[in-house]
Amino acid sequence: MSEKIKKVVPSGRWLHILPPLVLVYIVAFMDRTNISFAIAGGMDKELGMTATIAGLASGIFFFGYMFLQVPGGRIAERASAKKFIACTIIAWGGLAALSGISQNTYQILVIRFLLGVAEGGVWPAILTIISHWFPVHERGRANAVFMMNAPIASIITGPLSGFIVSAFSWRYVFIIEGAIAIILLFIWFPFVDDHPKDAKWISKEEREYIETALREEQVALSGTASVRKIPLSEVISSKLLWILCIIYGCYQAGIYGYSLWLPKIIQGVSTSGMTGIGLLSTIPNIIAIFGLIYFSRKSDSTMNRKKYTALPMVGFAICLFISIQFKAGNPLASFIFIAFCGFFLYSANSVFWTIPAQVFESDMAAQSRGIINIIGGLGSFVGPYAVGFLTTAINTSAGLYALIILLIIAFALTILLPIEKYEGSIKA
Repeated sequence: MSEKIKKVVPSGRWLHILPPLVLVYIVAFMDRTNISFAIAGGMDKELGMTATIAGLASGIFFFGYMFLQVPGGRIAERASAKKFIACTIIAWGGLAALSGISQNTYQILVIRFLLGVAEGGVWPAILTIISHWFPVHERGRANAVFMMNAPIASIITGPLSGFIVSAFSWRYVFIIEGAIAIILLFIWFPFVDDHPKDAKWISKEEREYIETALREEQVALSGTASVRKIPLSEVISSKLLWILCIIYGCYQAGIYGYSLWLPKIIQGVSTSGMTGIGLLSTIPNIIAIFGLIYFSRKSDSTMNRKKYTALPMVGFAICLFISIQFKAGNPLASFIFIAFCGFFLYSANSVFWTIPAQVFESDMAAQSRGIINIIGGLGSFVGPYAVGFLTTAINTSAGLYALIILLIIAFALTILLPIEKYEGSIKA
C-alpha cells in the first residue's frame, strides 16, 4: 500500500455506511429467530404443531436461505446492492408479518421457507458494499462493526419478543417485528450508496482515498484496474474456494450449535429458572462484542488474516472443552468458560470475510461469498441438529464434543490455507 493511501483522511464512511448495514441485519436476524418465542408463546398449540414440525419450521428457513446467495453477490457487484437489498427488505418484512396471520402448519412452513429465500442474498450483498467502501487494511474492522449485529440482535430479540408475546400474542411478534423491517427503508435509502462515486455527502479526499486503494487492490490481484466478469464455472472450479467453504461450514456449525442450545447448556450448570437463564444467556453475547473488536483490530494492524481467523476457532473449542470438564464438579467454573466462549464466538467471522476479496478478483469474490454462505447455511442446520441428536442418543456433552471436533477441523484447514500476510497476492 502506498504512502499516499496511509495518510489520514476523512472517515465519514464509518458513520454513514456501517450503522444502516448493522440495523438491517439486526432486524433480519430478529425476523429469522423470533419463531422460537412464538412457539414458546403458544403458536405450536394453536396451530397443532408437533415438536418435530416446530423444529422443521425453525430449520426450513436455512434451505430457502441458499437460493439467492450467489445471485445476490453477483447483483451487488454488477448492478446495485442498494436496490437489491431494498427489495429484499420489503419481501422479508412482508413475509415476516404474514407469518402472524398463518392459520395452519403448512402455511407457516411455506412462509418460513420463502423468508429464507428473501433474506438469502442480503449477507453477500452487504459484504460487497463493505468491500466497495473499505480498503483491505480497514476491512477487518468494518466487517467486525457490521457483524456486531448478531450479538446485539440476540440481546434485543429476547426481551422485545418476550414483551410482545406477554402484552399481545405470538401473532404480534411476527407482525410488529416484520413492520420494523419496512420502516428500515426510511434509513436505508438516504444513507447507503453502492460506491463512493454515488455518494453526495462524501468529501473529495475520502472518495479519492477509497478509490485509489481499491484500484491498487484490483491491480495487485489481476494485473489490471478493470473489473473482469468471471463465469460461475470458473468460480466453482477454484480449490481454494471449496477449502474456504468447508472452513466456514464447520465454523457455522459450531456457532449455531452453541447459540441455539445455549439455554439448555446453561440449564445444565445453573439452578436458575427460565428468567435467570435468559439473563445469563446474554452474557456471552455481550462478551462477543469485545472479541469482535479485539481480533479485527489485530487482523487489520498485522494484515495476517489466516492467524486471526484461526485463533478464535481454536479458542472457542478450548473454552467449550474446559467447560465440559468442569460441568459435574464445578458448575460456576463451567459457566465462566461457557460465557468466555462468547469472546471467540463471532470473532473469526469478521476476519474470515476479508479473505475472499484478498484472494479473488472483485467479481469472483462477490460470487464466492454466496457459495461460501450456502455451505455456512448447511453448517447452521447441521450444528444444532447434531447437538440435539447426540444429546438425545448419549448426553449433552457428546453433542458439544461434536462441535469441538468441527471447530478443530476449521482451525486446522485455516492454518493450512495457502495465503500469507496481505501483500497483494497469494502463494497458490
